[in-house]
Amino acid sequence: MATTLIKNIKRLVGVRKENELLRGNKLAVLDSVENAFLLIEDGMISSYGEMKDMNRSLLHIPDQVDASGKFILPGWCDSHTHLVFAASREEEFIDKIKGMSYTDIAAKGGGILNSAKKLNDTSEDELFNSAWKRIQEISRLGTTAVEIKSGYGLTVEGELKMLRVIKRLKERSDLLIKATFLGAHAYPSEYKNDHKGYIDLIINEMLPVISKEKLADFIDVFCEKGFFSPEEMETIVKAGASYGLKPKLHVNQLSSIGGIESGIKLKALSMDHLETMTEGDIKKISSSDTIGTLLPSAAFFLRMDYPPARKLIESNAAIALASDYNPGSSPSGNMNFVVSLACIQMKMLPEEVVNATTINGAYAIGLEKFTGSITIGKRADLILTRQISSLAYIPYSFGTDLINKVMINGDWK
Repeated sequence: MATTLIKNIKRLVGVRKENELLRGNKLAVLDSVENAFLLIEDGMISSYGEMKDMNRSLLHIPDQVDASGKFILPGWCDSHTHLVFAASREEEFIDKIKGMSYTDIAAKGGGILNSAKKLNDTSEDELFNSAWKRIQEISRLGTTAVEIKSGYGLTVEGELKMLRVIKRLKERSDLLIKATFLGAHAYPSEYKNDHKGYIDLIINEMLPVISKEKLADFIDVFCEKGFFSPEEMETIVKAGASYGLKPKLHVNQLSSIGGIESGIKLKALSMDHLETMTEGDIKKISSSDTIGTLLPSAAFFLRMDYPPARKLIESNAAIALASDYNPGSSPSGNMNFVVSLACIQMKMLPEEVVNATTINGAYAIGLEKFTGSITIGKRADLILTRQISSLAYIPYSFGTDLINKVMINGDWK
């Protein structure tokens, strides 16, 4: 691969000598270099520093980019998505405008069950082709690492089909991709009154094949009233752990039913959503090793209260931000909008938001050794902005395309 020199960078953001999951006050510390250079060799970050300290011999490198007036940031690490799906659900969008709740829509066969029906009627190739377009779309928007969940199959065939699509995406894409098995996303209609039957299906028929074909990195459960109880979540996660799958969990989106306590007990890498948090929930997750992943665009789309980011930060929690890209509650993988929402609606500082969408996002999918910061030896996964006045201008100017180019593994896209 070629060697690339990026010079005259107005501000090189997110430089880090060592990895650290950021908590509390540290989340607001975003180290950077003004008037900087960045050297990329063989797809990796090789060197960086101030222009005045740059070895003049680097000016002979043929592949150079002049970044005068521009910022460079690590690429976004989107640690929670459902971007493999068969069809959009804008008809439910209209139902929501007319006043129907998320629960009402699910009760009439909409929501997750709607997506599951459509997915099971769609071929693997069709699913792959539509997901590939979404991968290309989010990469242009600055996402360079992404987690993708199953969960719209809810049958043995459907869940395996989704995970095989994700495996194909991993093999074809330059993005770093992690796969999460979310067979426990909802109970299929035929198991509505037979929870044990569906859990047995997950444990005895899905997990062995997933393990044999190496289709997943993580396991997830939607722990919520009307979905899976904390006890059911524990049963499923423990079964997944026997196959080496680490838990990343949906908890506290609509209600607080003990998911936080169970997730901590299960040593979850992350617990995601957290829109509905008691003071006790905040205290527990803040004193745990689990990352709280906040999904502001889902709260925006569903007109829900936003996760209590400030309380979590002030309680010394480790938090990440992600898009929740899915057809029902967050039909966008635009992490730039997530960045703006986090500042505008959750009162996070720009520095906190960048850290939560880069290094902490990388930690939330186990990729902190490879990406998430400007660190020598990490992949060159970068966002080159247009000419901007300050870091704060990025979330401030929501809806404006400020990305000039995106580099993934050393290649401009």
